[in-house]
Amino acid sequence: MKTIVVPVDFSRTAINTAMYSVKMLTGHYEAHIILYHAYEKESEAENAGELLEELKKKMQDTGIAKISCHMELSNDLPESLSRYARHNSAQLIVMGLTGKSKLEQIFLTSNTLKIVDRNPCPVLIIPPSATFNQIKNVALTTDFKEAGVSLPVGPIKTVLEMFRPNLHIVNVNSEHYVSLTEEFLQKRNMMAELFSDYHPEFYFIGTYDFHDTINQFVNDKHIDLIVTIPRSHSYIANLFKPSNTKKLVFESTVPVLAAHD
Repeated sequence: MKTIVVPVDFSRTAINTAMYSVKMLTGHYEAHIILYHAYEKESEAENAGELLEELKKKMQDTGIAKISCHMELSNDLPESLSRYARHNSAQLIVMGLTGKSKLEQIFLTSNTLKIVDRNPCPVLIIPPSATFNQIKNVALTTDFKEAGVSLPVGPIKTVLEMFRPNLHIVNVNSEHYVSLTEEFLQKRNMMAELFSDYHPEFYFIGTYDFHDTINQFVNDKHIDLIVTIPRSHSYIANLFKPSNTKKLVFESTVPVLAAHD
């Protein structure tokens, strides 16, 4: 049984994420969705429990999946959620993003980024307006530096096994010229072997603009999910510094899976 934790605070974004989750997992009978809510005052518990049950019923009316609820008293969502996910051996946390402006992105999405940083398991980040259609094509973005012991093959495969998609492995590097270097050829062969069950296709794109290139790739290849590998545990400490992963998360029109060891 695969455990998928969906934290909800009953905001529009969280409810959309929950509905996305049940549609995504409908028919995956080995999957167990847990709606998770952390409340800060004992007086909020009864109302929160009622809202969780209402959301559970709405989800069950929308799709077919095993759903249960859990709530607990906590004033530190990233800590309590990460602990709960680890304790229950969750394979996936599904969360949404809130806010469109730069300040909203920094302050209102910090819980999502903190949880990615704590890394209890892979985190699937759903854009605010996303609606589930299918996960047929997945793009794994990589700089190939992690192709080896630091590549989170297990967590990524856990998610890929749910959907059995076409896998597109993409490297954007301004130093690519007519042919690949020996190092890149070796890393490509290594990743081809690691993900051989999915018969990956490789793309080496020689441009400077990572984000425009990935966005165009998503459109051209009809990508339904992007997998990114955060390079370090520094999301919150470096919010104002350039980060391909953060910008990718904020600007993507399709869900982004953040997975690292």
